[in-house]
Amino acid sequence: MMTAAQMRAARALAGLDQKMLAERAGVSLPTIQRMEASDGVVRGVVDTLMKVIQALEEAGVELIDDNQPSRHGGRGVRLKP
Repeated sequence: MMTAAQMRAARALAGLDQKMLAERAGVSLPTIQRMEASDGVVRGVVDTLMKVIQALEEAGVELIDDNQPSRHGGRGVRLKP
């Protein structure tokens, strides 16, 4: 799972605008816009969400889920080493 806030933060951390992320993930720009406008957890087609997550990971971003080790706990994003 990924929240809309995580998605926006991950995209910003990777230095991608919405159009660039859409192109890298192979999805439409309106899809990215809808996902980022979600309230809380991003909802949508699982395959589409997985494409977006993969594109972010390939850009060097690590998504941190609840209860995963992180400096301050909770959700967030960080660059991979």
